[in-house]
Amino acid sequence: MPARKRVGNTVNKEVKPKLRVAAYCRVSTDSDEQATSYDAQVEHYTNFIQKNEEWEFAGIFADDGISGTNTKKREEFNRMISECMEGHIDMIITKSISRFARNTLDCLRYIRQLKEKNIPVFFEKENINTMDSKGEVLLTIMASLAQQESESLSKNVKMGMQFRFQNGEVQVNHNRFMGYTKDEDGHLIIEPAEAEIVKRIYREYLQGASLKQIGDGLMEDGILTGAGKPKWRPESVKKILKNEKYIGDALLQKTYTVDVLTKKRVKNNGIVPQYYVENSHEAIIPRDIYMQVQEEMLRRANLHSGANRKKRVYSSKYALSSIVYCSKCGDIYRRIAWNNRGKHSTVWRCVNRVEHGPDCCDAPTVQESELQNAVVKAINMALGGKDDMLAVLEENIAMVLALEDENSMESIDAKLEEQQQELLRRANSKLDYEDLADNIDNLREQKLNVMADSAEREALKQRISEMQQFLAEQTGQIEAYDETLVRRMIEKITVHQDKFTVEFKSGMSVDAER
Repeated sequence: MPARKRVGNTVNKEVKPKLRVAAYCRVSTDSDEQATSYDAQVEHYTNFIQKNEEWEFAGIFADDGISGTNTKKREEFNRMISECMEGHIDMIITKSISRFARNTLDCLRYIRQLKEKNIPVFFEKENINTMDSKGEVLLTIMASLAQQESESLSKNVKMGMQFRFQNGEVQVNHNRFMGYTKDEDGHLIIEPAEAEIVKRIYREYLQGASLKQIGDGLMEDGILTGAGKPKWRPESVKKILKNEKYIGDALLQKTYTVDVLTKKRVKNNGIVPQYYVENSHEAIIPRDIYMQVQEEMLRRANLHSGANRKKRVYSSKYALSSIVYCSKCGDIYRRIAWNNRGKHSTVWRCVNRVEHGPDCCDAPTVQESELQNAVVKAINMALGGKDDMLAVLEENIAMVLALEDENSMESIDAKLEEQQQELLRRANSKLDYEDLADNIDNLREQKLNVMADSAEREALKQRISEMQQFLAEQTGQIEAYDETLVRRMIEKITVHQDKFTVEFKSGMSVDAER
């Protein structure tokens, strides 16, 4: 049977390889409206690429909720560029130049890098193909306009934020802010479990613990930082102790952006205005406790002793550290592991004598056991004269109450409110308000001084109250030295040749013979 002739050209057609095309999508904010735009971009480009028979779908690269002014944090963008460099993508499609980059330098750098690999980028909105002869000229102009738009938008955002600050509207990032979260309206509310951690940090600091000791204790208990990390650094603890938001206030614009492209932020040292908003949200820490912590922090940072008021480093390793003083030169005593003619012991010695010898100070060396026994003896002496001590404490409380002046704080608050309202009026009318700003600063300084005095009185009242409670509850004498009790009750111990003077935090003192 003869072969049947086939109709048509029998020459094999050259198979043209398909272009591997990818799309890049991005939205800048996390709002619901922008999220819809993001989803729409992904769906549009998936269908757009798959409908073209000459193209092969190489994927969608999408960064959600990330600014385009800098490519460092755009993970999907960077992954797409890597795929291009590795030869897996032949062409990129994106909606517009502003979606690709709002930074002229970044935009042109990546376009040229891709052109070297013969990879075009097509900007749909501007109808620019980077492989065209006119593409780069148009691209430079359009990218510059996109950068100007970004800088203008940044300025508008700053102005809006400053206007909200002036009106006392507080916006706080709560993601790494221990103790608070936000409700559905965006207001700060207390997170009870974390608030207890914050209270613990303040309490332990006032009990004498160092920043490192507090952090170590939190790590031992498996408590994570506000950032969710297991490692507590002293600086992290210090930031919590200094953060005014825990008393319900907010200092706004502590840092500011110096470059819209790099997003670099620096500490605000008066270059741009700062705004202090009081009672903007519920407090975790009472104001008097917060002020006591600030006073204690200042005291530890400025610990001086001796006739020359030499600066000493605060130590809280032992309960007696930094509270034992020499009666002769006024310097502090330091704990020392002593080897005297082969005999090992732990002693406390005057730092001045240790550093400069007996010619400068001939204060006695004290065995640690003797010093601890003297503390126990002093506490028992206070317990022995319990009734007399309680009467003295009552008198001390009455004296502290007599010093209080509530009208002073109310008067300053009223003046502040009046001046702030006037400042807002002038600022909104574009009038000069420099004199008002100075007045407000002076009033705030006065208020801080009044608050510090009030906190000091509250602390003294609390210490007297604790002493009263201890005397009332203690039925028998103290049998052994207790570090916790010393941290709680003893303010200072002065070493004499024949006695120890033990001062309690309540303001009372007793002499224990050596």
